[in-house]
Amino acid sequence: MYSDKISILVVDDEVKIIEVIKSYLEKSGYNVYEAYDGKQALLQFEKIKPALVILDLMLPDIAGEEICKIIRSKSRVPVIMLTAKVEEEDILQGLDIGADDYITKPFSPRQLAARVGAVLRRTFDDAMPLANVYSFRNGDLSVDIEKHEVTRQGEAVNLTPSEYNILLALVKYPNKVYTREELITLALGEDFIGFDRTIDSHIKNLRQKIEDDPRAPKFVVTVHGVGYRFGGE
Repeated sequence: MYSDKISILVVDDEVKIIEVIKSYLEKSGYNVYEAYDGKQALLQFEKIKPALVILDLMLPDIAGEEICKIIRSKSRVPVIMLTAKVEEEDILQGLDIGADDYITKPFSPRQLAARVGAVLRRTFDDAMPLANVYSFRNGDLSVDIEKHEVTRQGEAVNLTPSEYNILLALVKYPNKVYTREELITLALGEDFIGFDRTIDSHIKNLRQKIEDDPRAPKFVVTVHGVGYRFGGE
C-alpha cells in the first residue's frame, strides 16, 4: 500500500462512521484527518492539503455538493462521495459537479478502502506515455504528460483525475473508438463498480472544459451505438 505520508480527509457528521473509516484506512498506511461539518472540512482541506477527500453529501451546515464544488474550483484532488441517495440520477448529479467516485450507504469499510486504493492508483500510477506532449489543432489543445497539464488555447485547464485519465486514453489512440466499458477500465480502473453512464457524466464535464461548443464537440466525439473517440488532429 501507499506511504503513510499520504493524507486523506474524511468528512461526515456521524462520529461512528468516521471512526470506522479512519480505523480501516489507518491500517492501510494512510494519515486520516476528520471533519464533522462543511466549515470544518474546508478549513481542514486548506490546512492539510489531502491527497484524497471522502465526502458525505448530507452535512448539517453546508451541502456536500457545495463543498465538492468549492474543492473542485481550486484543486484536482480526487473526491469520493458518501451518499445515502441510491437513485442513479442523484449519483450522476454528484459526478457532474466533479466527484471522481461514490459509495452508497450503508457500505462495507473494506470496499471503501479498496475504492480509495483504486482512485489513488489512477492518480499516481499512470502508464508510460507514448509521447511527452500531445498537441492538436495547431496547439488549440495540448496535453503535457510530464507536467500532468492540459492547456486550451494556452490557458491551463483544471481537470479532475478521472477527466484527465479519460482524455489521456483518448489522445493516445485518436483513431480508436472506445466503448464505455473500455474507458471505465482504462480511466477508472478494472475494480470500478458502478453505472456505465458514469463515463457519460465525466465526458460531459470534460467537454465543458476543452470544447468551444460542448454541444458540437470536436475533440471528444460520440460514436453512436458504440462509445467515444478522439477527434483532434
